[in-house]
Amino acid sequence: MIISNRSEILREGNVPGRTMVLEILEHALREVSFYKLVNNFVKVGDKLTIGAETYDLKDVGSIYVLGAGKQVSYMAAALENILGERITDGLVIEKHGWGRSTDRIRSVKGGHPLPDEHGVEGAKEIVRLAGRVKEDSLAIVCTSGGCTSLAALPPECMTLQEVRTVFQMLLNAGAPIDDQNTVRKHLSQLGEGKLSMLLKPAQTVGLIAVDEVSGLPWGPTVPDTTTFKDAINVLQKYNLWNTTPESIRRYFQEAPKAHETPKSADFVRLNLKCDNLVLANNNMLCDAAMIKAKQMNLNARILTTTLEGEAKDVGTVLGSIGLEVEKNDRPFKTPCAIIAGGETTVTLGADSGQGGRNQELALSAALKISNSKKVVIASLGTDGSDGPTEIAGAIVDGDTAAQSDACGLDLFRNLKTHDSATCCRKLGNAIYTNDTETNLMDLIIVYIA
Repeated sequence: MIISNRSEILREGNVPGRTMVLEILEHALREVSFYKLVNNFVKVGDKLTIGAETYDLKDVGSIYVLGAGKQVSYMAAALENILGERITDGLVIEKHGWGRSTDRIRSVKGGHPLPDEHGVEGAKEIVRLAGRVKEDSLAIVCTSGGCTSLAALPPECMTLQEVRTVFQMLLNAGAPIDDQNTVRKHLSQLGEGKLSMLLKPAQTVGLIAVDEVSGLPWGPTVPDTTTFKDAINVLQKYNLWNTTPESIRRYFQEAPKAHETPKSADFVRLNLKCDNLVLANNNMLCDAAMIKAKQMNLNARILTTTLEGEAKDVGTVLGSIGLEVEKNDRPFKTPCAIIAGGETTVTLGADSGQGGRNQELALSAALKISNSKKVVIASLGTDGSDGPTEIAGAIVDGDTAAQSDACGLDLFRNLKTHDSATCCRKLGNAIYTNDTETNLMDLIIVYIA
């Protein structure tokens, strides 16, 4: 099972409802396993087919597999399974403690959400491998969420610690992932589109798991749409510019044009041979959840795949929708499963405990649905982690608020101090997983019996 503490979750509370929700979550995660998806997406014979693109292997002298991101090693393992000895060399950067082993494709462990020295060394090795490609080479670049941290390679004018400082500032400010990446990709020599430049003149294929609310392909093989000026605007928007390290401010203001991330016009001008293909996205995840819910005879609806906002506020709204369905049978008829995907944020203050956006969303919803007999809500980080914790998410129902009172917990206070993990662990509402083999933002299920 992917969800590893199922028996604990089903020990108390609305057990029938929790069972339904866990079944939906488990199925959805299995359907979007990177290992499974790549094995279906890539086919080999005399020619290599990747999605809608075909490459004649008679014209390919060498194949390299590169990449970075959480659970990216499962993409690499699938490519090894398909291509075997055809792979010349490769390297992917995975999060510390995660992933599976590979043989021909080397694996380096890096830091996330803050980059570390191991990831930097891995990024340097990717640059060295890129220098080996030739015109008849095929480079397959696997990208999943976390790539900008795991493959961070700061420009020479700044230190890794300075880059880590900016990453942390953006996290603390609760900046949405698009804003964070606007800054972060301008702080790496492998930022948006730059790897495609290094891989010239080889044919490059970007194999991308999209984990951004925009739903658009992104990563080191994709031309960028943002500039240094946009990065400055983001830092100013969150009142971070004046506390940004001086070296980074100077770089953003004075860096030569050659250091800017490449745009679509640059790809055309340089005649880069690059096909960027979407392997998976949050739509696929939510569709899989909906299909499973319908098989369970539920009135299943996808509310959104672009969910954003402050986690505790989103939890209150989703709890309110669940109560409306329970009390008035609208806007959907019961029994019902409302499905949402996306990525919320948490704005940290000076007094902050330990938690994550999914746990905070769930506990906020628990306050709203207190005493409900029919509503169960779960919020899950599909990569298997939620914030700086080993918890993947949380599940709550109408009994959760009363249980917290009985345990001497104050949900209001824990939400105010962003200490959701303490509650989730003590109440047995935390969701733990084994490797999910995927990373497609968050999945939220609102079940109404």
